[in-house]
Amino acid sequence: MIELVPSLSNCIHTVTKKEYEDTLRQLLSGESGNEQLNQKLELLTIVLKEIDFKELRTESDKYMLEGKKVKVIFYVENNMPRYEMQVI
Repeated sequence: MIELVPSLSNCIHTVTKKEYEDTLRQLLSGESGNEQLNQKLELLTIVLKEIDFKELRTESDKYMLEGKKVKVIFYVENNMPRYEMQVI
């Protein structure tokens, strides 16, 4: 499970790609906890390939334009990437 918080200046797709790049950079630098980082990178890879970010961005932007914060939680269920959006 990965929790990400987009903003109006950084949409959920951009935040997800940045998280992927940061995780990859950590793995390549040899940081400890490689198994956890590998699992995170695997989930991010699946999410970036499979999730409809256009729909997710439209939904999250609607709340953010109202001045609300949004948290998106990505996870895998039945071998399919899923997400849950929480308005905070």
